[in-house]
Amino acid sequence: MRIGLAVLALASIASGCGAGGGGARVEPAGGQQPLKAPPARALDAYATRLRAAHTARVAAAKRWGLKKVPLTAPPPPAEKPRITTRDGFEVDGHRRLELPPVFTTVPTDEKILFLTIDDGAEKDPAFLRMMSELKIPYSAFLSDYLVKEDYGYFKEMQDRDVALHNHTLHHPYLPALSYVRQKREICGMQKVIEERYGERPVLFRPPYGNYDKATLRAAKACGITHVPLWNEEVFVDHWEYREWDRDLHPGDIVLTHFRGREDWEGTMPDMIRRFLDKVTAEGYAVARLEDYL
Repeated sequence: MRIGLAVLALASIASGCGAGGGGARVEPAGGQQPLKAPPARALDAYATRLRAAHTARVAAAKRWGLKKVPLTAPPPPAEKPRITTRDGFEVDGHRRLELPPVFTTVPTDEKILFLTIDDGAEKDPAFLRMMSELKIPYSAFLSDYLVKEDYGYFKEMQDRDVALHNHTLHHPYLPALSYVRQKREICGMQKVIEERYGERPVLFRPPYGNYDKATLRAAKACGITHVPLWNEEVFVDHWEYREWDRDLHPGDIVLTHFRGREDWEGTMPDMIRRFLDKVTAEGYAVARLEDYL
């Protein structure tokens, strides 16, 4: 358990501290100034906060009916991985035109996944509470024709440290549109998110995962730097997979949608329960996509 290991590490450091709380002196090589270990009481306070946070997650997992407490993702790497377009997902002139990379997995050896949620149809307050209490990161890709029903719901989501990204104004099949109309869909959604939420997105997901060269040219012109697709999709009652092995892989992007009982035989919390039970049982934690791009 990561929290337990952290507490043990802190205790190990604290064991070298003097009784007066001043800390043991460590003589470095090369004539540098000696280092000083943190005061034992500061380490004890930090360990107490870690234990309290873990206790809260245990209680939240029980309250939301999870089989196990979700695993905590490791800290993101100091140097972000290089993101490239997945083989077979390129368009003509992709590299020469420096178009945004299209990818389904983030390069990493860590057992982490990235949860992304599309469109904005369902606006379930219970979902917001569940994700906040469990401290599960996710990224939202929004379409204005649905979001405009309740901009405030997604402002509350943003206030809970969720990044809001571009999924077009009206969710059309983009390859059927001209470059100008595609640009209007993408840049128009950029403007909506910037005006409503104060930030201009750099991530874009084309509706249905369909795009062409004009899509990526338009996205770049609108300020998009990355086009994340997905490797798995989770529903309230099943999973679907892009890969033939029907398995999870380190760094996979998982897609789901803002949906409720009108479309599913269940709620968004029901879907999240299925998602978390599976990934936790397989030893995966959920990380924040934006920390790796």
